[in-house]
Amino acid sequence: MLDRPAPQAPTAYDMLIDGRWVGAASGRRMESLDPYAGSAWATVPDAGAQDVAAAVGAARAAFDAGPWGRATARERAALLRRLAELIARDAERLAAVESRDNGKLLREMTAQWRYMPDWFFYFAGAAERIEGTTLQSDRPNFSAFTRKEPVGVVAAITPWNSPGLLLAWKLAPALAAGCTFIVKPSEHTPVSAIELGRLVQEAGFPAGVYNVVTGGPEAGRALVSDRRVDKIAFTGSTDVGKAIARTAADNLTGVLLELGGKSPNIVFHDCDPVAAANGVISGIFAASGQTCMAGSRLVIQRSIMDDVLGRVIERARTIKLGDPGLPETEMGPVATPQQFAKVNGMIEAAVKEGARLACGGPEAGPGGLFVPPTILVDVTPDMTIAREEVFGPVLSVIPFDTEEEAIAIANDTEFGLAAGIWSLNIQRAHRVANKVRAGTVWLNAYRVVAYNAPFGGYKQSGSGRENGAAAVEEYLETKTVWVELSGATRDPFTIG
Repeated sequence: MLDRPAPQAPTAYDMLIDGRWVGAASGRRMESLDPYAGSAWATVPDAGAQDVAAAVGAARAAFDAGPWGRATARERAALLRRLAELIARDAERLAAVESRDNGKLLREMTAQWRYMPDWFFYFAGAAERIEGTTLQSDRPNFSAFTRKEPVGVVAAITPWNSPGLLLAWKLAPALAAGCTFIVKPSEHTPVSAIELGRLVQEAGFPAGVYNVVTGGPEAGRALVSDRRVDKIAFTGSTDVGKAIARTAADNLTGVLLELGGKSPNIVFHDCDPVAAANGVISGIFAASGQTCMAGSRLVIQRSIMDDVLGRVIERARTIKLGDPGLPETEMGPVATPQQFAKVNGMIEAAVKEGARLACGGPEAGPGGLFVPPTILVDVTPDMTIAREEVFGPVLSVIPFDTEEEAIAIANDTEFGLAAGIWSLNIQRAHRVANKVRAGTVWLNAYRVVAYNAPFGGYKQSGSGRENGAAAVEEYLETKTVWVELSGATRDPFTIG
């Protein structure tokens, strides 16, 4: 059983709007739960439409008339580098805050926050490399060139699983491009966005460039429906992403969507079985399976299934669940009571549908919001557990015999975010990678990301790309400028 810490008085945080720390206009507040302690550890304003309107107005004014709209690329880059330095300075403190807010391992959060400055350093350089092109016109009396200009006001909605890192994926390229920014973090994990706001202020960004509104669905709906927003960046479930896209379509607002996944980890007979088993464990049980890229389907060649799956089951049974702050802990709780109920419900439904528990399951947990590492065998590709995102530590095992069958199973999904391929045959690995419909494919690895590597999905896993040069383009408009050189009077009733 769990030895939970005694509840303490929650810490009160405010929102950042136009450079000022404020509460909600209504005076309402909401609690943020510490998933391990099982009690509220922080309170934040419960923003409504009036608060969102103020934040969007501040961002709009900062872009249209404030100093940020006039800042040079060098000035933007200097501020981004300063912000990177401040994040590096406070990485351990911010990691502890986020671990408490979402229940993930402190050592994983520490690794994320220590790596996060590299996003801001990278995009600081990108700010100084934004370039247009000179066009070779077929009109002898004209010159033409393109300009890259910031899209304007960006509204971001971030998830509860890695709120700080996934905010950085949006904020760094948006600021590099010259945009202003409003973030509504998940109501379950709002504090890291607030803490980042303190560093944005310390770095010297002008008021209104970065705004934080905390709240639930009311605030989210107000934000994505505001006509003054030029771009929406969202990470979360496919269903919510679709709803955002429908609302954005009414205003023709651009969207960047990083959504759900049902990613396959494909293991061939010619793999390194030790490495493959470790990769399967990493893909589904790291972060308690609460990642969009989770390798939730083990698509494994029948001839090596006993060896690799046996290793995976043996390791899964020894994974240490406990206090996320302790170095020996390997899995923390899931982040919310709602997610706990959903994951356990999907496990129970899978067993009723014909799957069999090889380890784990709802009855094997130590209490609290812990879901133990769970492996389901006798799964077929048509089962719900093999088709819908669980977002928890639940692995579905699906065997195959031929390479063609493996590719067919991998692609038999409405998602297309990521995939892993385990084979020491380099020709096979590349051949399969080319045929799997996914935005990121790892060969003999899993769960690796970087600031310069584009990340995003095919099909219902989203649209657009985060990270790398592609991310900056998401926050830029291309303008073509024509210059008449001859001074001649043209026929006003023709084009060209």
